[in-house]
Amino acid sequence: MMFNLTPEEISVLQLSCKVAGFCLLISILPAIIVGWLLARKEFWGKSLLETLVFLPLVLPPVVPGYLLLLLFGNNGLLGKYLAPLGIEFAFNWKGAVLASAVMGFPLLVQSIRLAIELVDQRLEVAAKTLGASAFDTFCHITLPLAKSGILVGAILCFCRSLGEFGATITFVGNIAGETRTLPLAMYSLMQQPDSEAALNRLIMLSLTVAFLTLWFAQWFNRRQKRQWGLG
Repeated sequence: MMFNLTPEEISVLQLSCKVAGFCLLISILPAIIVGWLLARKEFWGKSLLETLVFLPLVLPPVVPGYLLLLLFGNNGLLGKYLAPLGIEFAFNWKGAVLASAVMGFPLLVQSIRLAIELVDQRLEVAAKTLGASAFDTFCHITLPLAKSGILVGAILCFCRSLGEFGATITFVGNIAGETRTLPLAMYSLMQQPDSEAALNRLIMLSLTVAFLTLWFAQWFNRRQKRQWGLG
């Protein structure tokens, strides 16, 4: 069968999901804050913040990976101080999470920003007029109305993490059982003879996961629009 995975392939899938899950976990709150700032506030340096947030989308992925190595490698600018504390990112799965977060964060922020921009600000003003604090307004008005966009962004971030290759292999390498996620496993199989069957299984698995998650995101988005009378 196409998805009759070997134990090694199951381990690769589990590691990929683990990395993508932690990537989303550490990214979601900062992305909501940054998305809200970009959608609702005008401040000095906003263009610079936007540029820094979205820069990974236009850079070759090797560049962020190399910069992460310079910063968080065991002899890096920050890594040399973190290593004695037992906090290491280079060449382990935590580094793969960091690399994926850097590459997926812009997609998450953009989706959240667009979702918040579509929320009618008159509703927020009305809530504040009735005595709600800015925080309560954000939690009970803005976030619920923007949840569709937040979910779509979360799914895009998760899928981007599953597919992350360039920054990951540059920063943490391709270590079996430690940093070898789905794209790195496929890359390794491409270098080996008589691995076409295993490679095809991983490709079909990646396509299936990506298709189902994106389909769900679009279905949920349409469902939310119908509930709010927008579709």
